[in-house]
Amino acid sequence: MPLTIRPSRDEDIAAITAIYAHHVLHGTGTFETEPPSPADMASRRADVLGKNLPYLVAEENGEVLGFAYCNWFKPRPAYRFSAEDSIYMSESARGKGLGAKLLAALSQAAEAAGVRKLIAVIGDSANAGSIGVHRGQGFTHVGVLKDCGWKFGEWRDVVLMEKVLGEGSTTRPE
Repeated sequence: MPLTIRPSRDEDIAAITAIYAHHVLHGTGTFETEPPSPADMASRRADVLGKNLPYLVAEENGEVLGFAYCNWFKPRPAYRFSAEDSIYMSESARGKGLGAKLLAALSQAAEAAGVRKLIAVIGDSANAGSIGVHRGQGFTHVGVLKDCGWKFGEWRDVVLMEKVLGEGSTTRPE
């Protein structure tokens, strides 16, 4: 069965939780240090969907291989056209180009939801995979917050990237 990118469903929470837990425990793409419970992940997903923002999964042969969503960059009303993306892939999906397809679909869905700027806040300057996937999808480097987080006994940077969606800032929002 080919790769399918689709809106997430309640029954995807177990797979989403497992994928994210792996990144929390073994990666620096997130600065969480304790994996959230399935109930926490379900609540986070409900929050995103409650804002009419996309929360997608990549599925192949009935297995969820990754997930991506966006949430408002900041809660204040002036930020209502800017969203921060999050994307996590299972270990079995790494290096196969599936993350790029998932991020492309998220960008399209975010634009359809009214987002004009998508912002990547990437944990760790050494996170070449995430930086590369974002760059490949048209994100540009904005800056680095040096030594912003402490994980696995080392200071970690945060890399900031952005992508203009649709008309971006060339027109007034509706």
